[in-house]
Amino acid sequence: MQTKLAHVCIESSDLAATEAFYRVLGLERRFIFNNLQGELVGFYLAFGNNTFIEVIKISKTGTGKPKPPGIIRHFAIEVDDIDATYAQLKKHHIDVTEKELAKDHQWMVTCTDPNGIFVELQQYTPQSMQLVGGICEVDYRP
Repeated sequence: MQTKLAHVCIESSDLAATEAFYRVLGLERRFIFNNLQGELVGFYLAFGNNTFIEVIKISKTGTGKPKPPGIIRHFAIEVDDIDATYAQLKKHHIDVTEKELAKDHQWMVTCTDPNGIFVELQQYTPQSMQLVGGICEVDYRP
C-alpha cells in the first residue's frame, strides 16, 4: 500500500495569481485542464517528486453565483533550506512569518496563498517528530 501524498486540490478564483504564487516556491506547471469550450479551468503544479497541487477554477452554483471555495485548513510543503525559502518569498513581496522552531522540532515559516489557504513551509531537523515520532504537546482546543 502506498503512503505518499499524491496531490492536494485547491479551488481558485484567480488561476494566474495562484500559479505565480506557487512558482515563487519552485513549482512548475505539469499539465492543464481545459473545458470543452477550450477555456483553461485548472492545472497540476509539480514538486518534482510526483507530488502535486491540483488547482481548479471555482465553479458556479445552479444560481450562477460563485461557489464558495472548499475548506482546507492548511497544507505543508517540505523544503530543504528554510532560510532560502523565506528569502525567496520576501523577494516576491509575499507576507511571510519569521522562521521559528515549532514544538514538533521542525523549522517553519508560514504564509497565505492568493486564495486564502494557509501554507506551512517546513524544514525537518534530526529531532523532528515527523521523523522520530513522539508526543507533541500544543495549546489547542477544538
